[in-house]
Amino acid sequence: MRMRLRQFGQDRRGSIAVISAGATIAIMGFAALSVDLGKVSVDRRRAQSVADLAAIAAASDLARAARAATATTTRNNLPNGTTVGVETGLYTPDASVPAANRFRPMTGPGANAARITLDTESELLFARMLTGQRAMAIRTTATAATTSFASFAIGSRLLALDGGLLNNLLGALLGTTVSLSVMDYQALADARIDLFQFLPALARRSRIEAATYDQLLASNVKLVDVVGAMAASTLGPAGAPTTASRAFDQIAQGLRGTTTTMPLSSLVNVGPYGAIPMGQAPAAGVAVSALDLATAAAQSANGARQVEVALGANLPGIASASLKLAIGERPVGTSWVTVGAVGASVHTAQTRLMLSVRLLGAGNIASVNLPLYIEIASATARLTAIQCGFPDASFSTMTLGVTPAVVDAWIGDVPAAQFTNFRTPPTATPAPLVDTLLLKVRGRAHATVTNMAPQPVTFSMAEIARRTKKTVGTSDFTRSLLMRLLADLSLDVELLGLGLGLPGAVEGTVVGIVNATTPSIDQLINQVLGTLGIGLGQADIWGLGLRCDGAVLVH
Repeated sequence: MRMRLRQFGQDRRGSIAVISAGATIAIMGFAALSVDLGKVSVDRRRAQSVADLAAIAAASDLARAARAATATTTRNNLPNGTTVGVETGLYTPDASVPAANRFRPMTGPGANAARITLDTESELLFARMLTGQRAMAIRTTATAATTSFASFAIGSRLLALDGGLLNNLLGALLGTTVSLSVMDYQALADARIDLFQFLPALARRSRIEAATYDQLLASNVKLVDVVGAMAASTLGPAGAPTTASRAFDQIAQGLRGTTTTMPLSSLVNVGPYGAIPMGQAPAAGVAVSALDLATAAAQSANGARQVEVALGANLPGIASASLKLAIGERPVGTSWVTVGAVGASVHTAQTRLMLSVRLLGAGNIASVNLPLYIEIASATARLTAIQCGFPDASFSTMTLGVTPAVVDAWIGDVPAAQFTNFRTPPTATPAPLVDTLLLKVRGRAHATVTNMAPQPVTFSMAEIARRTKKTVGTSDFTRSLLMRLLADLSLDVELLGLGLGLPGAVEGTVVGIVNATTPSIDQLINQVLGTLGIGLGQADIWGLGLRCDGAVLVH
């Protein structure tokens, strides 16, 4: 027996057949596994393609993202049991942010992207004998985002083209003499300046070698160069002069030799277009009124200088009026007009007015002096939502959250040092309303309006094309503010003679004079503020442009 076993072990006949049988089984096993792995790979690529398509569909219709994604997966006949997870959110294309953190889930206004998670399976053919599993689970994800920008502006209204008042105010803000006609101002109001034509012209005039718009906007530029660039931007075909360009040339002539500069960033913010090369214009231009741009530039260049202007007030009950004006800087990093995505904002400049009004008197009081101090904080418009209409862009809209400025008003004297110090709010002291040898009346009052919440304002594409102005706030705010001041008015009467009646009667006469002229004071304040492009208790906004790009896959 032992011999036979030894002979069997030494026998080499038939060994190839045995090895071949074993190898065949192994090869067939690997081949079967390769077939299944290949099938799983193909199914995974197909699932990823469907997830990509679903993400693009959902991002193109964020209001119905889940329905759009489900319809896409259904059309592609994925296996039964496939589930689709849909998240809408905000995608931030910032290279400094890790790719995994650029998508932030959110719903409602502000969302610009959709993330799809697709769970399906690939049926195993041969590998189930090795793994004991009928199918292999597959999970794929895809994120798509839409790119949408809007351009908009705040302030710069014109209630009436009063040539005299505009010349006085614009000249005082610019630090020169302005003598334009109403026809000139009308031409400036009608002319449109494309910011992407104006900025390269300004770079050439200022001799600033800027590679991008952001580099130019980081510069301080001379006001005379700003006005010169406006003149160049309002020329007609083949460089022919226009009424608007001639008006700017006249202003620039008065500014020759001046060194007044202004931070260009307080005037314009081109947002996502800041990195494109200087001179290259984006597909969506941004055009603004030439007069609006000139007024905003004059206010930005004024700094904290105090402006004094005599007002030719031909209004019932008003003998004379004069204005002191101080304009502060806009909040850091903000401008009057901007281009940006959801979250971008524009602000008006903080403004202080001191109106010294002499009212015609009544009875034994010949006149009443009424010093009105009004401080208007910065009004704000913030882009809260862009609704892109696909495939018809005419249904696209932009929504702004607009907050009118907080208003603080006094009847009283405000020291000049406090008037131009924007770091602290001033406090008025009692002012002489009536000051004669026989009678002295001092008065002081205070009223403020706060807690103004943002109000949503939506612009359609048609309204954007028409440059429709929309106003947030109340039109009778000035009158109600004056009534509040009168309700708080505290008078101190000093009688130095006889025959003038009792202090109570004097107070009644003074209050009656002011009450009677309230409509005229209201009109005067609105006229001044309207010329400055400021609304008391109001905010004026324009939608200038809206661009919606189709949904694309992002990382």
